[in-house]
Amino acid sequence: MLQNELIVSKQSEALLLPDSPSSLEWTRSQERFVSVLSPQTWPICLELLPPATYLVGGNVRDALLGRRAEYLDLDFVLPEGAVKTAKMIANYYRAGFVLLDAERHIARVVFEKATVDFAQQVGDSLEEDLQRRDFTVNAIAYSPHTEEIIDPLQGYTDLQQHLIRMIAPMNLKEDPLRLLRAYRQAAQLGFRLEAQTRLMIQQLADLLQFIAAERVQAELSYLLSTAKGTPFLKMAWEDGLLTHWLPHATTTRLSWVQCIDQAAIDLEASLSGLNLSGLNLSGWMRDQQRVSGTGRSWLKIAKLSALVAHDPSLAEQELWRLKYSRVETQAVLAVIKCLPFFQPFAQSQTRPSLSLGDQYHLFRQVGSAFPALAVLAVATGIPIAAVAPLIQRFLSPNDPVAHPNPPLTGRDLMASLQIPPGPQVGQLLEAIQFAQAEGNIQTREQALALAQQLFDAEKQ
Repeated sequence: MLQNELIVSKQSEALLLPDSPSSLEWTRSQERFVSVLSPQTWPICLELLPPATYLVGGNVRDALLGRRAEYLDLDFVLPEGAVKTAKMIANYYRAGFVLLDAERHIARVVFEKATVDFAQQVGDSLEEDLQRRDFTVNAIAYSPHTEEIIDPLQGYTDLQQHLIRMIAPMNLKEDPLRLLRAYRQAAQLGFRLEAQTRLMIQQLADLLQFIAAERVQAELSYLLSTAKGTPFLKMAWEDGLLTHWLPHATTTRLSWVQCIDQAAIDLEASLSGLNLSGLNLSGWMRDQQRVSGTGRSWLKIAKLSALVAHDPSLAEQELWRLKYSRVETQAVLAVIKCLPFFQPFAQSQTRPSLSLGDQYHLFRQVGSAFPALAVLAVATGIPIAAVAPLIQRFLSPNDPVAHPNPPLTGRDLMASLQIPPGPQVGQLLEAIQFAQAEGNIQTREQALALAQQLFDAEKQ
């Protein structure tokens, strides 16, 4: 157990906090800190760590905030021998070892339920290393051996004030991804940006274009995937950070993004009375894709569809430049191409309806990206009443319009009609599925009769 009063080193001078309300608050944070990151919860024994080892960065910040993570991710800094220590620990536990950066002496030990990074400190002292970091709240260190907090930049004060404050403009210039990371961390923590920090970000915004696309996309993904990120995404756009990466984003497009968050809530509320087998719509839109392991969020896909160019060829270029996967790119393009299906609903004062044939073609084009299309349509002003029947179809696995399952296979067609494999088989199956969606056929015999009729007509 740590001492009741926490010893804090500020600019190399150890200070004992006095008994005061702020000290009491720190002690309460200290108790949370022990429960979250006590060495007893780590996958390695404290005795294996050199005496000058310090836990740093987001681990300390989140512990002081009482934030818990399902997966333990520890970052240690050592004055020397970081890679050697990592190798020793990996060998001792027979864990995975990865040399992340030989030049900067950074290595990783991978356990089943934890990742532990070891890095050699930058500069001649721990304080100098902390002063090279991005924001004050990430520049707090903890010694597990002495139970000492090192806070030379008053990061804990900013934690109390819920403030993201830069350490120095040069630190942002050294890694311009930190410009966007400020907005992501503010969204993640529920913090705000300190005024001078935001002003400096605006001045340095052009530097973000020189950062690797994969790194930019990782920060964007959080802002796009959660409602908490939306206001900060808008701020990042206002401050010029998205000019290069999302050149077609506009005030109107950003308002759509904000409406997408509300549309997901409204759709869930409106559809709660439908017989959807107990599915939670908003949760399903976010989480259903994890079953297939694609890792994409339908809310993120909807927001990307709103922000990129609505010319599919230009949108594809933007998405490839940001290194989005083929699956995510195809999902966004499908949404962009299918959104015009809903234009009649936006332009008509009456309640138009899509024919079964139109609905069939819509589902065939949009595929599994339909949830993103549905929420974007509502966000752009399409009445929920126009979208709800389509959602009900999509959530019904046996619906012949949304999920056609023809009563025969291509092999059946080849055997019955004596035709070889080729495009003709696919065309006949498509015609059968369309007829089934319109309710014109239901049985295998009817499907074979239609196929024979179409095959004979084509020969004439």
